[in-house]
Amino acid sequence: MSFPVYGRYDRTELDRQYSPSSCVDDMSAFLTRYTKRSARTRSELPVNAGMPYGPLPCERLDFFPAPGPKAPLLVFVHGGYWQELGKDDSSFPARRLVPAGAAFAAIGYGLAPRYRVDEIVDQVRRAVWWLVEHAQDLGVDSGRIVLAGSSAGAHLALMALLDGWMPGGTTPADVIAGAVLLSGVYDLEPVRLTYVNDPLGLDAEAAARLSPIRHLPDRLPPLVVARGGAETAEFARQHRELVEAATPRSAAVHDLVITHRNHFDITFDLDDPASDLGAAVLRQLGLPGRPSRRPAGDSARSHRDIGRA
Repeated sequence: MSFPVYGRYDRTELDRQYSPSSCVDDMSAFLTRYTKRSARTRSELPVNAGMPYGPLPCERLDFFPAPGPKAPLLVFVHGGYWQELGKDDSSFPARRLVPAGAAFAAIGYGLAPRYRVDEIVDQVRRAVWWLVEHAQDLGVDSGRIVLAGSSAGAHLALMALLDGWMPGGTTPADVIAGAVLLSGVYDLEPVRLTYVNDPLGLDAEAAARLSPIRHLPDRLPPLVVARGGAETAEFARQHRELVEAATPRSAAVHDLVITHRNHFDITFDLDDPASDLGAAVLRQLGLPGRPSRRPAGDSARSHRDIGRA
């Protein structure tokens, strides 16, 4: 007889809930598309590859300059449950964003089990701060830097929006114009109880400390929180609870459930101005875009706290 280990889930079902591949036929097909589209993007656009933001070999980012000066910047943090993928798989959103007028950066970071999640969080934060500090040299408008992340990358992007880590008393809401969080995990306690934790080694204290939804600051920049329709109930719950928690803290939280997308292919909408997600990204970057054409059955909900400036 099996017993619940989290909520109503026993270990087998909790493992399935935190296995996004359970909702698709072939996860590897999407990962192959990441790699091929990224390689094509790097061959077609100017890129400063492997720029160091720290001393370690893994502390590198790829920067795609915008076609003009004082451009907005989208900073992308890849997923892979803190243990897979890399910046070389993350170039593809630059394909249409750069011609539209944005700069684009793909952050690389160390992977588990060689690096602990605490160390990965620190690396991503330092990469973000490096981009803030070097914005002028990179031709970026420091007032239009937007973070984006998918899955574990959404967790890392949200960790970079928490207070207390930037130097000089600066808060992320002072220098980050917005964030786009896709299919993220924001409370790591259930993740700790699954197979995902085998290479991570999180205990209850670490999971609590590294759960950004438990430490949200009073002030967040505008957020786009999105997920695919083909996601497990736990990913849907994590999405919903972040929207609820962030709404009173942000000037605007745009909640998107894109029914024809899944955990893996939702990222392909990031640079598509005809999609709801792509249009929302362009708005965050302050760039013009075509009106979105929502496929039948899509759900899109917006929330705004008018008490925020």
